[in-house]
Amino acid sequence: MNKNLLLSICLILVVTLGFAQTKEELEAQKAEKQAQADKFKAEADALQAQIDALPGWRVGAFGTIGGSLSNFNNWYAQGAPNNQSGTIGITTNAFANLIKEKFFWRNSLNTNFNWTKLDNKDIDTDSDKFEPTTDVFNINSLYGRKLSEKWAVSGMLEYRTTVLNNFNDPGYLDLGIGFTWTPITDMVVVIHPANYNFVFSSGDTVFDSSMGAKIVADYTRQIGKVNFKTNFSTFQSYEDSNLSNWTWINSFAYTLWKGIGVGFDFGLRSNRQEAANFQGTSLENADNKIQSYYTVGLSYNFSN
Repeated sequence: MNKNLLLSICLILVVTLGFAQTKEELEAQKAEKQAQADKFKAEADALQAQIDALPGWRVGAFGTIGGSLSNFNNWYAQGAPNNQSGTIGITTNAFANLIKEKFFWRNSLNTNFNWTKLDNKDIDTDSDKFEPTTDVFNINSLYGRKLSEKWAVSGMLEYRTTVLNNFNDPGYLDLGIGFTWTPITDMVVVIHPANYNFVFSSGDTVFDSSMGAKIVADYTRQIGKVNFKTNFSTFQSYEDSNLSNWTWINSFAYTLWKGIGVGFDFGLRSNRQEAANFQGTSLENADNKIQSYYTVGLSYNFSN
């Protein structure tokens, strides 16, 4: 009996040690293959960096599509038991950049459109249509002649307005010259001390054009399956600080399958002229609260 027990224990130890040895061997093989994979990935990334540095056009676009629809019938727990509601939103971040040895021409487009519907089926005074609630349109064109690897003398045009409602009322057109700094790949900083901010509006409003400085910082990059863009644009008026404004827009997109994934966009803005116009008061008395929006939904990605 004791002899059989001893043999059983020895057999179990041999089998256990055999499995342990096999596991250690597999882990060692995995570590070796992982080291090779890391090496090949680093080489591939270095080759991609050389490709990205070649002169020529770079174009691409990504954004977010979000929406929801609902229908209630006899849902008495809420104030409007019979209603239909929904939201539809779409954002776009597109670029077309020409990079040459001695100059560059960078063009970008940012839009954010959103429609909302709330139809109370028990009354006839509300609208059963999708009404625009978010309306952002911004286009930018920057041309620069390189002075060095990181600095260039540049000129820029930037136009911002709404499209779905009150097109070009107000509308903002910035024209300026100065310098562009590219401290790292994919980051562009525009410093234009000579810039004129044209403001278009109808009727007798608080909107005024003025001379000032334009500063734009943009970082757009794709890391694996993640697309990321942050853009900060500000105009600082030399004539009146109440005519200054700034806008900060951020976009994220994670690709899950064939360019489709999940995305998130949010924006912040400060513009005293817009606040005063909406409130029907003077620039000095306007309550200039921070404006904001965000969109969450499916994302899309097209790049070349």
